[in-house]
This record gives sequence, structure tokens and C-alpha cells, in this order.
Amino acid sequence: MSDDPARLIEAALAVRLNAYAPYSHFLVGAAIEAEDGQIYAGCNVENVTFGLTRCAEQVAVARAVSEGARRFRRIAIATDADPPAVPCGMCRQVLVEFCEDLEILLVNTQGAIRRERLQALLPGAFRPADLLEREPRP
Repeated sequence: MSDDPARLIEAALAVRLNAYAPYSHFLVGAAIEAEDGQIYAGCNVENVTFGLTRCAEQVAVARAVSEGARRFRRIAIATDADPPAVPCGMCRQVLVEFCEDLEILLVNTQGAIRRERLQALLPGAFRPADLLEREPRP
């Protein structure tokens, strides 16, 4: 397992081209790296009702989980935005479910790379431990 994020970034940029975004025209690709080094990619899939739209980060996580991954090292998120776009609040919460301080690589098609930590983007997150540590109530 390498610390070089090049493969992860390449996967996010490549899958971005598969995005289904006929309404916003905002193509997003995400590639998440599991602890074992396996990379799972996903793109955004819009829906005319918008509420049913799935963000690239959610698709990548769902793909990884469906293949048995549960712990992650980092995620690359690719757009054509300048500066690179950050994940929406819903995606931040989805990511914190599996890794409270994931490294996030925000990249764009112009070659910019911005590194963030999930804790910095979602301080005070509602975590799985917030429910699991609770005492049952009558």
C-alpha cells in the first residue's frame, strides 16, 4: 500500500466522466481507498426529483460496502470546479459513519489538489458511538 495518491486521484477523475448529471451538468467522481489498498469508485447519478440524486461519494461508499469493505484510509473527489469542490453535508455524514477522520483529496480537472481532514470539514459530527454508547431507556 503506497502513500502516493496518484492511483486514487486517477480513479476519481476517470469515473467522473461516467456521471449522469443531465440537470446540473456538474460531473463528480469519487474514489475511496480501503485499509487494504483496494480502490472503489463512484460517480454522481442525478434524478429529475433531485431528492433521489446520489452523490459520487455515496455511490463509492455503497460500492465498497457492498463488496465487504468497512474501513477506509482516504477518498479523492474530482470535479471541474475551481477551486476543487468539497463534499456536501450529507456526504460528510456518510463518510464519518466509516472513518471519523478520513483524509480527503479534493481535485479538479485542471490539476489542483487540496488536502483536508474529515474532522475539519465536519466538526462535532454525529458519530456511530453517539448511539452505540447510549444506555437503553424504558
